[in-house]
Amino acid sequence: FCLLLCIPWGSSCPPSCQCTERAGAKAVLCSSRHLEEIPKDIPRDAVFLKLDANSITRIPSNAFRHLSHLEEIDLSRNAIEKIDRAAFKGVAAGLRTLDLSSNRIRSIPKEALLALNAKLRLANNPWHCECALQEVLWEARLDLDTVQDITCHTAPREEYVGKPLLQVLDAGVNFCSVRQRTMDVAMFITMFGWFAMVIIYVICYVRHNQEDASKHGHYLKSSLPSTQA
Repeated sequence: FCLLLCIPWGSSCPPSCQCTERAGAKAVLCSSRHLEEIPKDIPRDAVFLKLDANSITRIPSNAFRHLSHLEEIDLSRNAIEKIDRAAFKGVAAGLRTLDLSSNRIRSIPKEALLALNAKLRLANNPWHCECALQEVLWEARLDLDTVQDITCHTAPREEYVGKPLLQVLDAGVNFCSVRQRTMDVAMFITMFGWFAMVIIYVICYVRHNQEDASKHGHYLKSSLPSTQA
């Protein structure tokens, strides 16, 4: 009996959640439980995980690593601001739905989402329209019913603010090329700065040598009469 108590079956339910069966699969329901982080004792055999309507602010790396059976994760209506690159590592293969809508996400590393085969819901977040978000929109599997609600809360140009990202991209805008041009300009400015420093150094070096030579010439001229005497 003691040995049975010590065996980590992975089927216990977090105290702040409710575990039920849905179509023969385990569902872990943690909606509206005032959670500030993802529970660490979620059963390993969980298939459906609802964490919506809480106060979660971050999805750390490997948050679901041991939950290889997960098919649906609902993280909507939280206060998520940061998602680590390896946040969904370990669930990429079987995950079918990931809901991140109605949070506070401004940007997201593309590596966190592009490895997923899941259908993504990213609507109603204060997105900063940039290259990484554009690549997610192009390459990830987005829920077509919510893609129009991915809106630019901030953007490199004021005219894009408040517009759906899909509409901005359809107009021919490419945030990735803008970033590349910015990097090229920055590299050009850096190279120009180094080149200017080298020129200034050479000029100062030449002038310094000219001054030394001039001083040496004056010294010779002033010492020449006394030598003849």
